[in-house]
Amino acid sequence: MTYNFDPEQWLENQVRLLESRRASGELAEADFERERAVLERRYEEMVARLDGSFQIPGPRAGSREGDGGASGEKP
Repeated sequence: MTYNFDPEQWLENQVRLLESRRASGELAEADFERERAVLERRYEEMVARLDGSFQIPGPRAGSREGDGGASGEKP
């Protein structure tokens, strides 16, 4: 499965939504700033989780590399 999540795009979309709510009068300036700070904190948390390097696990115990399974039998 491919997972194509763009945290920068997510943040941009969320900030645009807040700006729209502020422009319509739904959010006061102080509320906008508070909500934006919450979004930025969530963004930083997401980036920290996504920034890990992926490592392909080595062969399982009891298997031979390249045999496709732990039983050692060839298909």
